[in-house]
Amino acid sequence: MTATDIRPAIHEAAAPATPVVPGVAGSRVVVAGLARSGLATIRALRAGGAEVVAWDDAEAARVAGAAAGAAIAAPDAIDWSGVALLVVAPGLPLHFPRPHAAVRHARAAGVAITGDVDLLFGACGAARYAAITGTNGKSTTTALLGHVVSRLAGTPVAGAPAQVAVGGNLGVAPLDLPALGAGGLYVLELSSYQLDLTRTFAPAVGVLLNLSPDHIDRHGDFAGYVAAKRRLFDHQPAGAVAIIGCDDGPSIEVFDALAAEGRLRAIPIAATRPVAGGVWLDEAGQLIDDLNGLARPVMSLDGIDTLRGRHNGQNAAAAYAAARALGLASEDIVAGIRSYPGLPHRLETVGRLGGCVIVNDSKATNAEAVRPALEAFDRIYWIAGGVPKAGGIAMLTPWFDRIAHAWLIGDAAEGFAATLGSDVPWTIAGTLDVALDQALAAADAAGDTADGAQGVAVLLSPACASFDQYKSFEHRGDAFRALVAARLEGRS
Repeated sequence: MTATDIRPAIHEAAAPATPVVPGVAGSRVVVAGLARSGLATIRALRAGGAEVVAWDDAEAARVAGAAAGAAIAAPDAIDWSGVALLVVAPGLPLHFPRPHAAVRHARAAGVAITGDVDLLFGACGAARYAAITGTNGKSTTTALLGHVVSRLAGTPVAGAPAQVAVGGNLGVAPLDLPALGAGGLYVLELSSYQLDLTRTFAPAVGVLLNLSPDHIDRHGDFAGYVAAKRRLFDHQPAGAVAIIGCDDGPSIEVFDALAAEGRLRAIPIAATRPVAGGVWLDEAGQLIDDLNGLARPVMSLDGIDTLRGRHNGQNAAAAYAAARALGLASEDIVAGIRSYPGLPHRLETVGRLGGCVIVNDSKATNAEAVRPALEAFDRIYWIAGGVPKAGGIAMLTPWFDRIAHAWLIGDAAEGFAATLGSDVPWTIAGTLDVALDQALAAADAAGDTADGAQGVAVLLSPACASFDQYKSFEHRGDAFRALVAARLEGRS
């Protein structure tokens, strides 16, 4: 697994085959939604002997489903009386704003509904699972934990798994991951959409990082969103581990409820305060391990560029606690955290200009996601804009004093300029290349150096979707990385 390619990390002579769904031989199963997870589901079901009927609202996806071996039929053309199971892709609405047509037909016919996470668990139940969810930080924590355990896989180190596969909502669809048996470990990022479909999934270690309003259109309200996230812990066996971030009120409520219930081993983690019996980041940037009641510092996160910012302190605390729960020794975990290569588009250092770092944070597509980036640096030459999200950037006002100048691009430029007003100098640059050129020139002319504790950055952290000028946040981030490389070529 590298910083630019998230793949299943398999440590053995020959990678095992992909999962085969058991108990479906001779049954008719409907698959709704034929993106990567749906196509993987078709293959796994057919390998198990199922007759697969599939549908997607997009014609190109239906063509791909047929090529994968499914019969294609619209939901209202299927004889649901002969269907044993409906497998719904996470992208399709299960409840709000209106259930997908396949869901409506299945419910009317009394057909069981599930998702690919449960199918993977049924196919590979002998392996162990560590699953990570939360509003923010899921991908980083999943990749970090995957890195820590993968580098030890197949070694005689205490607690090391035989094989590791990393995926889920991050990178590789669950049923495209290799089939692992006893001794294997799956590290999965799970979205609220995926968790809403689980009925049997029971990870050995479940991690809930944080909760703030998100995907309300799919869950009806914040309570529905929290309930979907909370499903991560519903089927864990007694004594399994539930690691919960205790930096926000809703997550603390989940922790308190699980701790009071007593069925699971509830472990608190935090980046803003000490948590007895857990793992936290102190004010000096030290990771504190109190899992055995010793409250001992185990490492400093200072100087680890791939884990900049206090929000990454929570991610590191969660990955550390999860790795300890899986049986790894503290010193092995620390070595893994120190060598973490990072994820692209998430506070990714892509260049340096004198004492100024150039950072690609294209994944920050809303203001809440930008906040950690603004907290991570003392002085910022900020590039922002794209397709605006509800609420704009008003919530970032407390961090405006860190912004030396803002260059605004895309559809959001005028609105962002109005919010910045006279508090922050701003320029409407229009496009990313113009914004980068002007930001680099300003930083170079100022000669800023890292005289503060957290340094100086030219920062792409857009607070916006990318679709006005780019196909995705990855496309935008890749374009930024290429522009930076071109601008810095030949400069010392």
